[in-house]
Amino acid sequence: MNSKRPTNLDLTTIQLPLPAKASIIHRISGLILFFAVAFMLCALAASLESEQSFADLKAGFDNGLVKFITWGILSALGYHFVAGIKHLLMDMGIGESKEGGRTGAIITLIGGAIVIVLAGVWVW
Repeated sequence: MNSKRPTNLDLTTIQLPLPAKASIIHRISGLILFFAVAFMLCALAASLESEQSFADLKAGFDNGLVKFITWGILSALGYHFVAGIKHLLMDMGIGESKEGGRTGAIITLIGGAIVIVLAGVWVW
């Protein structure tokens, strides 16, 4: 074994292919959704507690930070949904080639961007 192999520890010089970037974003959106479940369950519990707590929660949506967090959660949910559909199609044998993976990643990123913009329009 060659012990003098070149090593590149500078991660900024590594160019990931587009499907890898789409996959990383899919994982990040899943992580965001995992932590957002606590926020959403608290909001659900508050909305079901009483009419006053529902009104307070509804009034809280006038805050820009709450709108931004809601938009972020909806964006993560939308992208995760679109990427999940891509994975279901791949499970059926569609887009398993190298070119198919790249095309699927492009469609996923464009579809995710559309969903994110639509979520922003809906929240604001």
